[in-house]
Parts: sequence; C-alpha cells; structure tokens
Amino acid sequence: MNHTTDTPAVRKPLRIALMGSRGIPATYSGFETFYEQLAVRLAARGHAVTVYNRRHHFKTHLPDYKGVRIVTLPSIPSKHLDTLTHSFLSMLHALWSGNDVFYLVIVGNSPLVWLAHLFGKKVILNVDGADFARDKWTGFAKRYLQWTERIAARSADVVIADSTVIERRYHELFGRDTLYIPYGANPQPRGERHYDSDVLARFGLTSGDYILFVSRMTPENRAHILVEAHRRSGSRRKLVLVGDAPYVDDYKREVQAACAASDNCIMTGYLFGDDYRQISSHCSYYVLPAGIDGTRPVLLDQMAFGNCVVVRDTPANMEVIGDAGLSFSDADDVDSLAAVIRRLDADQTEVEAMRGRALARVAERYSWDRITDQYEALFRSMQPGA
Repeated sequence: MNHTTDTPAVRKPLRIALMGSRGIPATYSGFETFYEQLAVRLAARGHAVTVYNRRHHFKTHLPDYKGVRIVTLPSIPSKHLDTLTHSFLSMLHALWSGNDVFYLVIVGNSPLVWLAHLFGKKVILNVDGADFARDKWTGFAKRYLQWTERIAARSADVVIADSTVIERRYHELFGRDTLYIPYGANPQPRGERHYDSDVLARFGLTSGDYILFVSRMTPENRAHILVEAHRRSGSRRKLVLVGDAPYVDDYKREVQAACAASDNCIMTGYLFGDDYRQISSHCSYYVLPAGIDGTRPVLLDQMAFGNCVVVRDTPANMEVIGDAGLSFSDADDVDSLAAVIRRLDADQTEVEAMRGRALARVAERYSWDRITDQYEALFRSMQPGA
C-alpha cells in the first residue's frame, strides 16, 4: 500500500517597498512609526522589506535597520517639494529593484501611481486624513491636495483608510471603496517598564503631576488651544509640550510666546526613544487638541502607555477612544477643554479609571501584530500571479 503525505506549500517571501515617509527609525510622526512597526515585523516573518529614507532627515545613513533594508535618497527639502520629490525617486528605484508590493503613504503622492502603472505595477496608497484641510497648506498647495484625493480614488489599486471616517469620506465623495486598516500600538502598562532616561529631572518634572501634549508643532494640531485652556483652567499641574516641525516657524513662535507667558508651561522640542517613553509613562494625562479627522497614531501610542486621554470630539478621535477617554467640544474648544482640565485635576479616581480602559481598548483593537497579519494577507493578494 502506498502512503502519501500532504505537506503545506512553502510560501515565497515577498519583496515589499514602503515609500512616502521620512523613513525609519521613526524620528518624526505617525507614518514613520507605522512603517517602523510594520516593516520590522514583516522582515521578522522572512519578507524582504525596503524602506526609503530622506537623506536630509537623518544624520546617519543606515544600510539596514532590524532586518529592514534602508535606501536613502535625496529630495528637494522645501515645504512643498520635499515629500513628492523624494517619493518620485523612491518609486523609480523601487520599480527597478524587483519588488512585488508597492506601498505609498500621503495622498499628495497619488500621481506616482500612474508611473507605477506604466510599468505594469499595482500600488497600495494610504491616504491618511483630509490632508488639504491642514492649516499649513494654502493656495495652490491646498488645491493640489484636493485634486490628488480624486486621483487617489480613481487610480490607486487599493486605497487604505486608517479610520471609518475616512472610509466613509471616500465612498460618499468619490464612490470609492477603501480598505479599513487602522494603526496599531504596543501596550506598555504604566509602572511596569523602566527606561534609561533622566528626562523628568532634566525638565524639572514630578511623576504624575504634569499634563502632556505630544504632536508635531503645526497649526492643525492646535497646541495654542491647549496652552490657553490650561491658563484659563488655573491648573496647578505643569503643561508639557513635546514636539517640533519644519516650515512653520511663525506658528512655533506663537506657541513659544504663549507658553513663556505662563509659569507652568514647558516646551521640550522633539523627544524620542527612552526620553519619549519615560515622559509619556509618568504624565497625569494626555491631551490631543488636533482638529484634522483621521486616526492619530500618537493617540493610540498614549493609550498604549495606559494614559488617560482627552481629545477634541472629532468623529475619528471619538472612534478611537470609545468609552476609554474624555473629550471636549470642537465648537467651544478653549472653555470646554479648560473645564475638562479642572475636572480631572479635581478627581484622580476618574484619571485612574480611564487609564485602565485605554490600555484594555488598545490591547483589544489596535495590536500591531494583528495589523501586520492584515497587511501580510493584503500584500500576498497583490503579489504578481496571486
């Protein structure tokens, strides 16, 4: 009698190109964190992953990072041309490098989909939020971003929406179905991790006795709203603003002046690595005053630290926090945020309750490993011959 044994087919590793961000390791914002978390996990699963870095953004040009190939290319480092010029060069390089999967972030890069199609390649495009609505864009740049939303809807082979709010936007405005895959976070319960950082001592902070803001220091993230609300609240807690940004010097000076007028406000600039993790792990609570709809990775990050979070009541923010955070009114932002600050300063039990809820919600809904599973399945479906 002959016996046969079925063995599972060995799945070929994918060659994946991740383009459009500033690059990794993450030293700027959400897309960089997303690429780092996704790329490292995919590489650990045996895939050949390339991330394209912008030359001027990194002092050290690494050839690889935790199993991920790094290709560093130049750009025109200006507010309007930095992203598109770098993404164009990245796409050209990726097209000649034998990749199976082409993943782009930022809706303004959508015309590059046409370039890939000339070579018979399919492109996945993560459109983020309503980018044209950011205060830093005016005139032609704003009109360009509105136009590229239409290009994205018509040309990308797969459009990724990071929130159901953006998913509905593309369906209602353009009749385009998108694939909803949120960002992720790594749960890091408060008090269970210790970091090699003296950041609290450096800025004169006491654990549990300061309010935290972490975001790019750009107008749409509305740090100035938080500074004013904090002043009106009369809070005894320090307000700590973490972040910076290029090309918005006038706005940064406005926030610096408002912060300097208070005895209780500190601006740290960028903080990364253990400095960022340490300052996040010891705040009283975190506030996100940003007004642009779309999932904010930093919000998920702060929930993953087990922090009580306070957000502007935009649909995307409310989708993320569910019942695991507090909100203030978009219509009356300064006064309603000041009221929330007074409320939390007076009731530490509510802060503690929200910390537990936030951590549980992230663990249940926003696991990076689970999100990597979704992307790996998508990338395999996009593989030539699949």
